[in-house]
Amino acid sequence: MKRLFSIIGACLVSAAATSAHAGEVYGGVMAHGVDTPFTFETNEDGIDLQAGVRSEPIEALAFVGKPSLYAFGSVNTAGDTNFVAAGVSWKIDLGPVYLRPGVGLALHDAPAFRLDPETRIRTDLGSRVLFEPEIAIGLPVSERVSVEASWVHISNARLFNSQQNPGIDMIGVRANLAF
Repeated sequence: MKRLFSIIGACLVSAAATSAHAGEVYGGVMAHGVDTPFTFETNEDGIDLQAGVRSEPIEALAFVGKPSLYAFGSVNTAGDTNFVAAGVSWKIDLGPVYLRPGVGLALHDAPAFRLDPETRIRTDLGSRVLFEPEIAIGLPVSERVSVEASWVHISNARLFNSQQNPGIDMIGVRANLAF
């Protein structure tokens, strides 16, 4: 766990150091372990505090919609799974709101092997490195500030273990500050 906090700290320090080159920074509060059709029960809960950074849209990638790079850390207040993630996201304007789909990879500190005490079914995440799709719907509040309702998912997509893939979903809000 201390190692992950060191990784999260290094990512956040790096994000702060490069914020002059960033498109925006953001922070959010997420419900952890939300039951959705994409997960199985992991017996985790609590609140996640997330902080991250996004780049400006990458003009050289106009042929795929000018995605932005992102990196963030997520700390669980109940002592459950913490993680860092990085990937690409797209901001799609839809009139007064926007949609922000993204996909990345996450590194987490959950147990490598865990069983549900009642059912004896595995509830670990199957791999230290996970896929991290996410989607948000956002609303600009001012020229530099926006708020988003977001969903973040982490799982191995059954690529590393075809019999098991509980995954974890987080749903919440985040605020963005553009530079």
